[in-house]
This record gives sequence, structure tokens and C-alpha cells, in this order.
Amino acid sequence: MNGTAGIGMEIFGVDFSGAEAAGRAIWVAAGRFEYDSLYIESCRPGAELPGSGVGRAVCLAALARFIAQQKNAAFGLDFPFSLAAPFIGGMRWEDYVRNFAMRYPTADAFRQACRGVAGGRELKRATDRVSRVPFAAYNLRLYRQTYYGIRDLLAPLVQEESACILPMQAPIEGKPWLFEICPASTLKAMRFYPSYKGRDPLLREARQRILDELVARGALMPLAAKLEERVLDDPGGDALDSVIAAVATGQAAALSAESHRPSQLERVEGRVYFAATGTVKGAVQAGRDTGLPAGGP
Repeated sequence: MNGTAGIGMEIFGVDFSGAEAAGRAIWVAAGRFEYDSLYIESCRPGAELPGSGVGRAVCLAALARFIAQQKNAAFGLDFPFSLAAPFIGGMRWEDYVRNFAMRYPTADAFRQACRGVAGGRELKRATDRVSRVPFAAYNLRLYRQTYYGIRDLLAPLVQEESACILPMQAPIEGKPWLFEICPASTLKAMRFYPSYKGRDPLLREARQRILDELVARGALMPLAAKLEERVLDDPGGDALDSVIAAVATGQAAALSAESHRPSQLERVEGRVYFAATGTVKGAVQAGRDTGLPAGGP
């Protein structure tokens, strides 16, 4: 494979949620590359996926089916795909995921078990520190997202071998590739991180500035007027986060097509992929020039 293989894929950015009404909070942006900038074709809440609904169980099942049905696609999802190595206990990542529900019957049991192993501390992964994510995977604000993402999305896909979860698994043509992404990490890497979530008109203007900045840097093509309005009018910023996630996913796919060389630690803990600040071809060339691992600094 080479760097252009990722550019030929369908690209999906998913702003994920473990909330009970996940179908309202999850947003899915879908796009493709025009030359080396991403063109977003649609952006919709998870409840609008085929066979989906507002409730968490039905929405996550529909999202898992939707992912498995794609053959030449990359998905970026903003929840931790793994934990720090001490929690895995020397297991292969796939085995840990397959046994996840049996080990942790509830989200609260998951959090308490992690806190017990860590002696009440919050242990971050190596990639969490590099990507500057704010919380450990079992933090009070994040643990449900981690739990339901691994149990209800990754585990079925791993069990059925219907997707490739990078960097723990190698990318295979003909199967969807999944990347852990973080919209906030991409904005921080851009050094353009205004407050943008909320109903205040000034926050809507901030969402507009973020879109404009992505376009100005060549990472994103301008959105169609009605689509842009839908993204900007979502006060929670989830729709915009799914677009940012798609940008990061597109660059991660192109870089992983270029080279897939995870470290042994990444095969256990995973990696947060976040976009460079320009075009995909520029990101691929920067990776060649610097020798950085594929998909993020």
C-alpha cells in the first residue's frame, strides 16, 4: 500500500457517546477525498442510522452493523480503545476485549476495578500524554464512554473479525479500519482551540471559525450550505466534533496505508490519532520526512 490508498476510502468521523440516549448524542460525519482535501457529504445523529434509535443499546448495535457493512472505509471514534498496560495484565488486546463484558458486568464495576488496580489513582496511557487528552479512560467523566465503546462496539467487531482496529491490528484491504481519535487533540495540534460548545451566538460563531480554519488549512472542503447550517446549529458541538473526527480519520487512514509500524506498547494500549494541520499529502510527506509513526505525532 501507499499513502494514496487511504485517500480512496470512504471516511467517517463519529462523535461517540455512552449516554442512555446515545442516538441523540452520537453524530456521524461521512465524506470522501477530493484531491487531498476531505469533502463531507453528510452529517447525522446516530438515531438516523439504518435500524437505529435513540436508546443506547439499539443505537450502538446499529452503529456496529453499519461499520461492519463497509468494505473500503475508515472510521474514527472518540473513546479510548484500550487502557494503560497494567490493566491489561499481559493479555493480548484482542483477548482482553473479548473477555471485557465478563470481567466487567457493568460500567460502574469497570470503573471500580480500574480504581482498585491503580490504588485510586488515574493512570493514563502513553498515547494519552502525547495527544494531551484530559482524562484517563476510567475517569468519572469518561468511563461510560470507554465501557460501552469497548463492550458494545469493539468487542462484537473483534469477535466477528469484521473490522481492523488500529494500531492493535494490522489494516486489511476490504475491511473497515477503526481509529481512536480526539477532536480536542486535533484542535490543540492546530493551536486553534476556542470554546465552541453551547447555545450562545458567540459559540456558534466559534464553530464557524473552526470550520473556516480547517478549510483555510486545506484539510477540509467547504460544506454545502444546508449541511453547514446543520453542523453549526448543533449547540453541543457534537456535529462539529464528528467533522473534525473525519478530518483526523482521513489523515490517519492515509498515513496507515503508507506505513503501519506500531510499537509493542501501542499494540496493547492503542494510539490516539489526530490530524496534522494541512492536507493529507502534506501529512504523509511530513511523516516520511520526520520518521514519526503513522497517524499522529
